[in-house]
Amino acid sequence: MDSQRILTVRAAWAALALLLALGSHAHALSGPAASAKAEAPPKVTACPAGVPSSTTCYAGQDSAGAYYMIAKPAPWNGVLVLHAHGGPDLGAPRADRVAEDLARWSVMPRVGYAWAGTTYHQGGVAVTAAAEDVERLRGIFRQHIGAPRRTILHGQSWGAGVAAKGAELFTAATVGEKPYDGVLLTSGVLGGGTHSYDFRTDLRVVYQYLCHNHPRPDERPYDLNLGLPAGVTKKRADIAARVNECLALNQPAARRTAEQQAKIDTITRVIRIPASAILSHIDWGTRHFQDISSRRTGNASPFGNVGAVYTGSADDAALNAGVQRYRADPAAYARFALDSDPKGHIPVPVLSTKWVADPTAFVELEARFLHTMQQGGSASRLVQTFTTQGTHSYITDATYTTLMHALLGWVDEGRKPTPASIAAACRADGPQADAGCVFDAGYTPASLDTRVPERDRP
Repeated sequence: MDSQRILTVRAAWAALALLLALGSHAHALSGPAASAKAEAPPKVTACPAGVPSSTTCYAGQDSAGAYYMIAKPAPWNGVLVLHAHGGPDLGAPRADRVAEDLARWSVMPRVGYAWAGTTYHQGGVAVTAAAEDVERLRGIFRQHIGAPRRTILHGQSWGAGVAAKGAELFTAATVGEKPYDGVLLTSGVLGGGTHSYDFRTDLRVVYQYLCHNHPRPDERPYDLNLGLPAGVTKKRADIAARVNECLALNQPAARRTAEQQAKIDTITRVIRIPASAILSHIDWGTRHFQDISSRRTGNASPFGNVGAVYTGSADDAALNAGVQRYRADPAAYARFALDSDPKGHIPVPVLSTKWVADPTAFVELEARFLHTMQQGGSASRLVQTFTTQGTHSYITDATYTTLMHALLGWVDEGRKPTPASIAAACRADGPQADAGCVFDAGYTPASLDTRVPERDRP
């Protein structure tokens, strides 16, 4: 494909995109039936480490093939936390994945909440399908464990996008009952697929400009915004070998050459990620992009960098002239947007939190999500919080317990919290909680285009 070509059949593509949208949307609303039909009961199983011994854990596999785990503490306060995990994983679902998730989020049963998580029934970047899997698990809990007093939908990382999509798709109007009472979004990839991953396209082209080895000159060329061509297999270790060949990220800085360090410095300044995050984002921009283009969007890419202006290198003019340029395919863009972009139509209270230095899901994505909620008419139902410490995968126990308490107070009593009231409530829980109270009540993120250059879009 000529990445510089001018598309002259936009009307035809628009018609195709509309047909794809209608078909995908019809599929999206088929999910509630799955939660209503009879599912096999789960079996009692051993709980993972960190879960209180008084908790009863259940495990099973749903009718679509997803593995799941449920934890019901004793005593149970009647609240269910329905968990949408991050990633996404690219392989087939693994039963041990949900045990790992429950171990990470064991704070929920420790403070009295029931917890339920699913592997999703398939690997890959399929947001709507994952939201359907989570909704199916809600039905399993109600059928075989009990009817919760409240159900909180919790999305972590990529799963925050799953939760945002699910909260829009599954409402009282579509399932015949109010499925979720509130939504908690943590470390969320909340720009939708069409905006969250632009910087990985930028990383691929800047890396190739500097390193020329992904692909190598003697390998079959391909458009980098595809990730990899369909049918080509590379493992993370294969990608790491190439990255380390060029950048020596696996070596201490003192053992790198001046040329290697200069290339690292260029990437960190232009793409605005730390050196420690380069390999992960190149891996995701390779294998996840391949999953999207080859399995989700008809062997065409929804990603482009035409119009993006890169700054921060030693010679920006040479960089901008030398990087490869790609134009997002309109039909692929429309299809990916329908599956992954939130619309801002969430009818219940939403709390979110983000570590301000998160190198995986940029804090500026929160500004994009606020804009989406404003456009969708739901901004009054969103409160965003930010923390000064943490990791992408987990911040602190106190962060999540404080947010859950604030969200339930909003749901039960109509007490809409503020970032300041949440920070104060966290500190009020005592010295032990105070060590994990890292909220910054005054923080406001900049817009996403201050960190990731805007570009031409279909």
